[in-house]
Amino acid sequence: CRRKGRRSSRTPAESIMTYELPHDPPADERTGPSAQPRSRRPSRRLLFVYSCAIAALTIAVDVISKQLALHFLDTENRIPVLGDLFGLQLAFNTGAAFSIGAQLTPFITLLGIVASVLLIRAALRTKYRIYAASIGLILGGALGNLADRIFAPPGFGSGAVTDFLAYGHLFIGNLADVAIGAGVVLYALGAWRLHAASRARDTDDSVES
Repeated sequence: CRRKGRRSSRTPAESIMTYELPHDPPADERTGPSAQPRSRRPSRRLLFVYSCAIAALTIAVDVISKQLALHFLDTENRIPVLGDLFGLQLAFNTGAAFSIGAQLTPFITLLGIVASVLLIRAALRTKYRIYAASIGLILGGALGNLADRIFAPPGFGSGAVTDFLAYGHLFIGNLADVAIGAGVVLYALGAWRLHAASRARDTDDSVES
């Protein structure tokens, strides 16, 4: 005799609701790694605080190093660190880099103020941590030298920047200049990395399509 099959306890409506369409992915695929939410980027406010913290640290290191240079170094004698390639010697620069524009100190001070404002705006808008770090370094270096131009002798807005890092016989700089240079290099590195990552994503999308 033929065994009678068990009746399904589901109603027609329940059967329709639980029916899985052929094009629906299996449950293990829907919950696979590709379906996991991507890690969120830091908020702009957090990145701005990050930039400000780096800028504040840069300013503190710059101010302390300049005070030490004023106390222990002089403008006549150079202390060799790497022979003639690098040493420590006190100098006062009223111009821009390489002492260019020594007679235009008030104008250079104004440019420094404008540049600092633009850097703060950039720090408020950045979306990437590496850009926030680079902007913080550049901003800290710019404000460190700007403080000298505003408050140092011979007068307000026309002060001389304290330098003490002697690079051979080329020029004498300070840690604020080092921070600015490091920030520029870091910004360029970040731009290159993000561009490379964008090209890699475009390549993957074209292969998948």
